[in-house]
Amino acid sequence: MDLNILWFILITVLFAGFFFLEGFDFGVGILLPFLGKNDQERRVLINTIGPHWDGNEVWLITAGGAMFAAFPNWYSTLFSGFFLALFLVLVSLIIRGVAFEFRSSDSNPLWRSTWDWMIFTGSFLSALLWGVAMTNLVRGVPIDAKMQYVGTFFDLLSPYAIVGGLTTLFVFMFHGALFLSLKTTGEMAERAMKAAQSIALAAIPVVILLAGLSYFQTDLFASLGASITLVGSGAALILALILIRSRKAGWAFILNGITILLFTISLFWGLFPRVMVSSLNMQWSLTIYNASSSPYTLKIMTIIALVMVPIVLLYQGWTYWVFRNRVTEKNLHY
Repeated sequence: MDLNILWFILITVLFAGFFFLEGFDFGVGILLPFLGKNDQERRVLINTIGPHWDGNEVWLITAGGAMFAAFPNWYSTLFSGFFLALFLVLVSLIIRGVAFEFRSSDSNPLWRSTWDWMIFTGSFLSALLWGVAMTNLVRGVPIDAKMQYVGTFFDLLSPYAIVGGLTTLFVFMFHGALFLSLKTTGEMAERAMKAAQSIALAAIPVVILLAGLSYFQTDLFASLGASITLVGSGAALILALILIRSRKAGWAFILNGITILLFTISLFWGLFPRVMVSSLNMQWSLTIYNASSSPYTLKIMTIIALVMVPIVLLYQGWTYWVFRNRVTEKNLHY
């Protein structure tokens, strides 16, 4: 395995980890105004993700940094072509982060309600736009022979990409509801379990629709591995619904996590060895070779990653262990 392939795999792992961890953050944020019936309940919901949301976003920052250093042509084409979409993602993440810190700094009900809806808005846009962005990578966007994006923002809003956005939206909402059923107690946990069942019933047909559209509008199914993981993600989602109906929230959360991981892997597997598909000419697609840095750069990055990544993983694992208990109204900080 050469270093180009290794770094493509590492970036895949980083995005998969980001969607798994930040997925339930987004889901909790979207469900916040609906499951929280009063200020105290909404504080409980926010405190379930309060110690984790900023650490979970490190996965995205690391993925972007790895992309910039390992595949600079991919980074420049992606961030210039998807500029407006990624700018909206950035704004939504900023709004969400500010809202987490500001909403409890004043007891005024209007102040807190405003920031609660900012959390909802930031989470909703992020969950939707990430699906749009990822599905556009495999469907293809207008890239010319100079590796430049020559389309507009509206070229990114194809029916296929919108279905991809709805897929991540519903799956992340399901992830968030399952997370809340594990992190809260009493009536709130029951409310979260009921919400999870309803959301899963909406998510499953959307996932099936995306798989069908993928067969006709992309070459994902040309790769046996990508097709197996994509079908496997749908199967895991259905099993998660069956388990939550049996009140096995922990196993349902794990299976929905597998849904997210397999879905992400299927997209990157279908891309390989490309990193962005050109809809103008397949020969103009960016690959792990024509978009990469020099072999020396990749070698230095690999050495640094071998040292730092285990430290980061151990630290984040420790934070989840420290804050492993369910959240009650007696231990609120946010």
